[in-house]
Amino acid sequence: MTVRIEIGTTNAGAPATLDLEELLATRLLVQGNSGSGKSHLLRRLLEQSAPWVQQAVIDPEGDFVTLGDRFGHLVIDAAESGLAGLKRAADGVRRHRVSVVLNLENLEQDQQLRHAAAFLDGLFTVERDIWSPMLVVVDEAQLFAPAMGGDVSDEARRTALAAMTDLMCRGRKRGLAGVVATQRLAKLAKNVAAEASNFLMGRTFLDIDMARAADLLGMERRQAEMFRDLARGHFVALGPAITRRPLPVRIGDVETASRGQGPKLVPPPQEASEAAREMILKAAAAPEPRLAPQPRRPAAPPPDIATQLAAARPAPVHDRAEPPLSEEEEAARQQKLSDVLRAVLGEPEAAYRQPAILYQDFLVRCRIARLGAAPDLPAFRRLLSLARAGVAEQAMDDADWPAVAEQAAALPEDTQGVYLLLARAALAGEPCPSDAAIARAYGSRSAGRARRLLDWLETQGAILCRTDNLGRRIVALTGSGRETAPGDPAAEAA
Repeated sequence: MTVRIEIGTTNAGAPATLDLEELLATRLLVQGNSGSGKSHLLRRLLEQSAPWVQQAVIDPEGDFVTLGDRFGHLVIDAAESGLAGLKRAADGVRRHRVSVVLNLENLEQDQQLRHAAAFLDGLFTVERDIWSPMLVVVDEAQLFAPAMGGDVSDEARRTALAAMTDLMCRGRKRGLAGVVATQRLAKLAKNVAAEASNFLMGRTFLDIDMARAADLLGMERRQAEMFRDLARGHFVALGPAITRRPLPVRIGDVETASRGQGPKLVPPPQEASEAAREMILKAAAAPEPRLAPQPRRPAAPPPDIATQLAAARPAPVHDRAEPPLSEEEEAARQQKLSDVLRAVLGEPEAAYRQPAILYQDFLVRCRIARLGAAPDLPAFRRLLSLARAGVAEQAMDDADWPAVAEQAAALPEDTQGVYLLLARAALAGEPCPSDAAIARAYGSRSAGRARRLLDWLETQGAILCRTDNLGRRIVALTGSGRETAPGDPAAEAA
């Protein structure tokens, strides 16, 4: 049997109906800014479907408690119930097929999330034998399934979000059909919003919300502006339970009143009474209540000398300065440091790792070799640049080496290794390194990045590049005039 309920009228004046059985299988999402008529829409839906299906309303503001007087809904005040009691009550609600309103208005937000989660868990975990169709309406769903953390505790947020996700993702087989209403889609968790196949989009003003609403309804972006112009109680509907194409709908009248409407505009009295003035001024001038003095507790007696001596701890002994090493010992230590650095760079992929990562490996190996104080990170970076450039001690004996070292120190740390590689080849008269070799010294595999780095060094005035008649590259060092032999840029890295 197909049951269609009337939720309002279209712009043409025809009834706008909703297939209740299809809604139970496909769920519903309602969006609209505050004052757009979301609660009115939910009330119309609840009133029209009350004779046909069992209902449960998660009511954070106590707006729907008036359904009890007209349609017999059981109103449960969550502030008077514990979490375990709400789970048992939810089990009884499904077992006896009683429509219910869970009133959360007298709880703080953190407690609202916990109590709503307990009640939803109770609806979800009942025995298979008592599964029956049930419409579960959650007003202000962004409170119970927020897209991000807020003022509530993480534990309460996770508990409520898990319960809402179960309702929307796994509730269909248990007969639970979720209907969620939110002020903004951006505030609602995506796992909850994505499970709805029916949509009723009301008035909204933010561009991102209008664009997302238009996307959900399959409308073009230029049509999103229409959501700003929707009047209160007017929505655009889409979904298998309502219509296959976006359809503007005006929600019909309701039989029960809402307690959530704001106060009406009432002008203040022309002149405050003398009694009111006197009462307000008297309250403002009343002295602050004095707190009763707290009794001072006597201080504990100091411990005796024996106790103090037993609790005493010797001061830490600072490391004594080690005696300076002899020339032979310092040379041996430097050789060990070079061996450690060579072992670090000999690891696979070491050429492409960050200096900070290599430095950690270097420190561990220094401790294993018992080399004492290892070089700090800046000193290690300089050693790393020399090692990646393949600079030997013989190259440092060249007369032009001080100028090379001064120029390298003026460059950024990540480019010093490349400059030293070029300088070593120039001082030794070797062929110019290939793009692959330059990229490896830079810690990259990109030949294009190597060529861009050469262009950058040239703009900094550190080198000059040219090619011979065979297209081989020659790099000259500015200042000294020393240059490399011609080299093939496309050669493999050694």
